[in-house]
Amino acid sequence: MGTAGGVKTALIAGIALAVYLVLVMPALLLGTVFMATQGSAIGVTAAAEANCGFQHPLADFGPGGSTQHIGNQQWTGEQLTNAQTIVTIAVRRTLPKRAAVIAVSAAMVESQLRNLSYGDRDSLGLFQQRPSQGWGSREEILHPPYAANTFYDHLIALPGWHTMPPGVAAQAVQRSGFPDRYAPQEPVAAEIVARYWQGPDNPVPPAPPGQTSPMQQVNLTHGGCPDQGGSDLPLDPQKLPNDFQLPIDPAQSAAVSYALAQLGKPYVWGATGPDAFDCSGLMQAAWANAGVGISRTTTTQRHDGVAVGSLNQIQPGDLLFIPGSLGSPTNPRHVGMYAGHGVVVNAYDSSTGVILETFDAWAPNVVAIRRIAVGGDHAPSR
Repeated sequence: MGTAGGVKTALIAGIALAVYLVLVMPALLLGTVFMATQGSAIGVTAAAEANCGFQHPLADFGPGGSTQHIGNQQWTGEQLTNAQTIVTIAVRRTLPKRAAVIAVSAAMVESQLRNLSYGDRDSLGLFQQRPSQGWGSREEILHPPYAANTFYDHLIALPGWHTMPPGVAAQAVQRSGFPDRYAPQEPVAAEIVARYWQGPDNPVPPAPPGQTSPMQQVNLTHGGCPDQGGSDLPLDPQKLPNDFQLPIDPAQSAAVSYALAQLGKPYVWGATGPDAFDCSGLMQAAWANAGVGISRTTTTQRHDGVAVGSLNQIQPGDLLFIPGSLGSPTNPRHVGMYAGHGVVVNAYDSSTGVILETFDAWAPNVVAIRRIAVGGDHAPSR
């Protein structure tokens, strides 16, 4: 029994040794060679990536490039991609570089060039535009090309925007509570624009007809103080009073003179000029002529500027809201501008167009008054 057990044990040990030599050892040798080769390859690849500036797909990267140091801060690929979108749209619209610089500087201040899905109140996106103020739906605003196009639409509606000092045009579009923040960003914005601009600079587009010399277009020969020039613009049912004068305040004067220059033009729902207007479109265009951006619709313009508490406190340029044919006292749907001297200019309806009416006719129906030009200490003017 002892001899047989020893032979059996020796036999098993021999078989195990044979299996180890035939199967396990070659596998270990192959694995060692593979690991050495793989390690060498990884080392070569890493060196090549370092030398060539390669970044892995998970690294910060976008169409605008990877993280870069511009000005005094680092800009991520996401931020630069948004900047590139803003610049590309300006190029496609054949706007001058100046427009792109203004837009990029505004987005730098508002969102740090990030497409934010949140903000103050209902502000959203690159420019922190607000659906409640007529900038578009939430979905539209969060689409960077739409947001950029909308910014440019408001910018080029400002007469002389391309000659305004740094920060002024951006503030006129954005109407920020911190107007001094835009100008300091323009040097870095210009550097970013230069990186993505393609082709030569573009000329400033011509101003719409309604924005050329609006002070000259007011037809006082149909009423008011005699003046040179003439026009066949109808001022029915009212004419300017014989003693009519434009307000002294420059912003009020620019807004009122533009609105009066549109007398006789047709009412077209949804139109914002220069050949036709609806009631809120006329108000927006008039204040844009004064370098002040306001929202687009009657329901949102009711919240622009500041409230005026009494009809006895109205000033030229104030927006007057009445229910109109589609609204109610709590939801006014028609707006006009008090021009001073007891008259209101408004795009009345599709069969009448832009006309003058007496303030006395409006007064019993006025449910809200908004003052757009804030800052001058002016006595009420009736």
